Amino acid sequence: MPSLSSPNLNFSPFRTNPRKPRRRPCLVEAIVKLCKKNKLNEAVSSLENLARRGLRLDSRTLASLLQHCADSRALREGKRVHLHLKLTGLKRPGTFLSNHLINMYAKCGKEVEARKVFDKMSARNLYSWNNMLSGYAKLGMIKPARKLFDKMPEKDVVSWNTMVIAHAQCGYWDEALRFYSEFRQLGIQCNGFSFAGVLTVCVKLKEVGLTRQVHGQILVAGFLSNVVLSSSVLDAYVKCGLMGDARKSFDEMSARDVLAWTTMVSGYAKWGDMKSANELFVEMPEKNPVSWTALISGYARNGMGHKALELFTKMMLFHVRPDQFTFSSCLCACASIASLKHGKQIHAYLLRINFQPNTIVVSALIDMYSKCGSLGIGRKVFDLMGNKLDVVLWNTTISALAQHGCGEEAIQMLDDMVRSGAKPDKITFVVILNACSHSGLVQQGLNFFESMSCDYGIVPSQEHYACLIDLLGRAGCFEEVMDQLEKMPYKPDDRVWNALLGVCRIHGNIELGRKAAERLIELEPQSSAAYVLLSSIYAVLGRWESVQKVRQLMNERQVKKERAISWLEIENKVHSFSVSDSSHPLKEQIYSVLEQLAGQMEEDASLFIAQR
Repeated sequence: MPSLSSPNLNFSPFRTNPRKPRRRPCLVEAIVKLCKKNKLNEAVSSLENLARRGLRLDSRTLASLLQHCADSRALREGKRVHLHLKLTGLKRPGTFLSNHLINMYAKCGKEVEARKVFDKMSARNLYSWNNMLSGYAKLGMIKPARKLFDKMPEKDVVSWNTMVIAHAQCGYWDEALRFYSEFRQLGIQCNGFSFAGVLTVCVKLKEVGLTRQVHGQILVAGFLSNVVLSSSVLDAYVKCGLMGDARKSFDEMSARDVLAWTTMVSGYAKWGDMKSANELFVEMPEKNPVSWTALISGYARNGMGHKALELFTKMMLFHVRPDQFTFSSCLCACASIASLKHGKQIHAYLLRINFQPNTIVVSALIDMYSKCGSLGIGRKVFDLMGNKLDVVLWNTTISALAQHGCGEEAIQMLDDMVRSGAKPDKITFVVILNACSHSGLVQQGLNFFESMSCDYGIVPSQEHYACLIDLLGRAGCFEEVMDQLEKMPYKPDDRVWNALLGVCRIHGNIELGRKAAERLIELEPQSSAAYVLLSSIYAVLGRWESVQKVRQLMNERQVKKERAISWLEIENKVHSFSVSDSSHPLKEQIYSVLEQLAGQMEEDASLFIAQR
C-alpha cells in the first residue's frame, strides 16, 4: 500500500521565526554552507570553536542543525549540538529548540533521551506533545503513546492521525478503527492524512463494507483528487478482489501516477485476469521496474511461464534494471515450465553483473534447479550462496529433496540445519513430513510430528495434519488415519480432506474416498479436485457409470477442470500443448504423427503378444 504517513510522523512541526532574518556572521554562514553541502560532521565540529570564543549560534541556525541531524539519523552529531547548548548556557532550552531536540532524538530511535527533554520543558505547546507522541508512534511504542495521548491537555487532527496510523501500522486493527471513529465523531476538521490509518486497516482486513464506507468519506471530504489517497483506495479494492470497483475508481481519477497504474496491473495479475493486466500495462504512459515485475510475476503465477520470460526479455531490451522480485519471478517462471536453459541464463546474468541476491532469489534458484531435474546444482547453490542461519533456504532445499523422493537425505539436511544453529519453523515440519511421506518413512514422520510440539513448541496446523494423513494413508494405515482424524483439535478443512481423498485413490478405498469427496465438495463446491479424484477412484475400479455421474454433476454445477499444459522447447521457441488442443499452427502435422505412432504401438503390442 502507498505510504501515507501523517505529517507529524514525517516533517518538523516547529514554528519559524516570523521576524525578518538578520545578516548572519561569517562563522555562522560557514556552518550553514557546510550543512547545505551535506558536511554535517564538519559543521558540528565548528561549534567547538564558537564555544571557545564564547559564541553561540542563534536559535534558527541551531534548529536547522538539529533538523539536519534528525533527517540524517546522525545521533552522534545531534548529541554534540545538544552538548553545545549546555556548554553555552542553555541547559534548559526554550520550547522552540526543545521541540527540535525531541524530534532529533525520536528520529534517531532514542525515545528515552527525547522523553527527558520533554519532561524538563518548562513550557510545552501542542507541537511539543505531538512531537513526543510521533516519536513513540514511529518506534511502535503503543502503550507509552497511549499514556501520553490521554494526558494531552488539547488534541488536534495531527494527534488523532498519529494514534490511528500508529495502531494500524502495529496491527491493532480494532483499536485503529476505534480511534478513527471517535475522531470523526468529535467533528474535528480532517486532512488528507486522516484516512491513512483506516485505509491500511481496509487493506489488511480486506473488508469490503469498510472499504466502500471509507471511500465514500474520502469523496465527501473532498480528498479524492489526492493521487496518493486515490491509489490507496484502489489498493484496498484490489486486495478485496473488487476489480470492478477498482477499475471504476481508476477511470474516475483526475490524475494518475505510475503507482496507480501499477496497482491496477498488479491487481488484475493477482486475480488471474492477465488479458486486462497486459492491456493496461501497454497503455501505461510511464513504466518502472515494479510495473514490469508485476506483470512478469502475474504470468509466472498463472501458469504462463513462457509469457513471463518473453516479457523479461523485452524488459532487458528496454534497459530497465531488474530487481530482486523480478529475478525471483523469472526463476519461478523457469521452474513452472521446466526450462533449465533459461534458468541457467538468468543465473549466469546474476553472476555477470555481480548482483547480490537476497534470500528470495537464492531460494528461487534452488527451487528452479530442483524442478528442472538438476537437484545437485540446486544443492551447490545452497552450499555456495546460502546463509546457513536462514531457515527459508533450508526449507527450500529440504523441500527439493522431498520432491525427488530423497527422504533420508532430507532428514540428514534437517539434522545439519539444527546443528548449524538455524531453528526449524512450521514450514520446516511441513516439508520434512512430505519428505517422509514420499519416501515411505512412516515412523520417522511420526517422530517429527511429535517432536514439533514437544521440542519446538509449534502447534500442529491443518497443513501439518494433512501431511500426517498423507503419510499414514500412503502406507495403507487407514485405522491410524481415522484415529488421527478423531484426535484433531479442530474440524478438518479442505487440505485434510484432499489428502485423505488422494490416499484413498492410491489404495482404491472407495467408501472412505466417497465420504472425503463429499466433505470436500461441501467445503469447495466449485473446486474440480474432489470431482476429479472421486472419478479417478471409480475409474480404477471399472465403475464407469459412477464416473459418468460425477462428470454429469460437474456439468450441472458448471465446475471446470483446469487443463494440464505441457511445454516443449524446439530451436529456442517454447511450444505449449493441452488435451484436445487445436490452437497450434502445426496441429494437422502433429495429429498425423500421433496417429502414426499410435498405430505403430498397436502393431508392436500385437507382435509382442504373438511372440509370447
